[in-house]
Amino acid sequence: MKFKLRFLFFYCFSTLMYGQNHAQYADSIRVAHAIPELSYAVVNGSKTLEINTSGLHSIGLTDAASLNDRFHIGSNTKAMTAFIIAKYVEKGKLKWTSKFFDLFPDLKKTSKPEYYDITLEKLLSHQAKIQPFQGENDPAFPNFTGTHQEKRNQFGKFVLTLNPAEIEADHKYVYSNAGYALATMMVEKVSGKSWEKLVDEVFNKDLKLDVKLSWPENVKAKDTWGHSFENNKLSPVPSNTDYHLDYTEPAGDINIKLTDYIKFVQLNIQGLQGQDNYLKASTYRFIHKGIEGYSLGWFNSYENNQDFSTHSGTAGTYYTIASIDRKKFIGYIIFTNSFNEATVNGVRLLMRKLKKDYGS
Repeated sequence: MKFKLRFLFFYCFSTLMYGQNHAQYADSIRVAHAIPELSYAVVNGSKTLEINTSGLHSIGLTDAASLNDRFHIGSNTKAMTAFIIAKYVEKGKLKWTSKFFDLFPDLKKTSKPEYYDITLEKLLSHQAKIQPFQGENDPAFPNFTGTHQEKRNQFGKFVLTLNPAEIEADHKYVYSNAGYALATMMVEKVSGKSWEKLVDEVFNKDLKLDVKLSWPENVKAKDTWGHSFENNKLSPVPSNTDYHLDYTEPAGDINIKLTDYIKFVQLNIQGLQGQDNYLKASTYRFIHKGIEGYSLGWFNSYENNQDFSTHSGTAGTYYTIASIDRKKFIGYIIFTNSFNEATVNGVRLLMRKLKKDYGS
């Protein structure tokens, strides 16, 4: 019994110190790369192996970082949108091979013929040749009006009048935020609910997470400020800044606490381990591995003879990344509230260190 207690104490102490060592390393990365706030976690399917946060809500404030802080996750929203859609595939309301124009035949007459056979899985895996709409060199488009869903439908109709994007020879897809808007139109049509309503229903009501849209509120409450990089310096961005994602919110406009995002990643890890939960294990396998290169909301990447599901996200003021080791079933998550080259480089260093030390 004494041996067991000594072993347990040693194990707990070692684990604690291991976490503290990474916390110190993570904070040194944060300071060296001038990142206002950095939070990270390492998890498996059932528990959090390590979690920490450090820094300040903004370069102009003294509010200390907290695990209750919210981060805008940018394109990591795509995996959550694909997750919602997957539920409606399981319900039989959609198939991965469902054709867009079978649901929207009235849009066919104004659309380019090259799009006539696009399917749900082609849209979610960026293989439908939809124009990217990533915020740079986007085609000019009208000022759509109405509800979020109505504007999304008008935007989708417009996107389908454009010439298809060219797929480069060494790629099998064209990364497209607009493609996710079209996929979202499909699930909105069969569910009779807006994407905004579906986010609330699936993540907040069913899964008991705390998911919100747009920037974290930082004017009326103490929370993180995103930081853009202007004139060679970081500038804090208040949450009441007038911005929009050009009707592509389902591709990149969720904010969430790290502790809640962990639960989402753990659902995916459990599914990859063969466990059914909110979705079936077979659905998770298809989401992550069903399509080469970019599957459904996740990149398929290969490092050091390991295979990962990975995605990063930014709308220009936060930078987040999640990576799941699909052999060891370990998830790595890093959230920051700034975006520039220094932030990205710092996050890469921390991710590399975490993966190395956990054996990925």
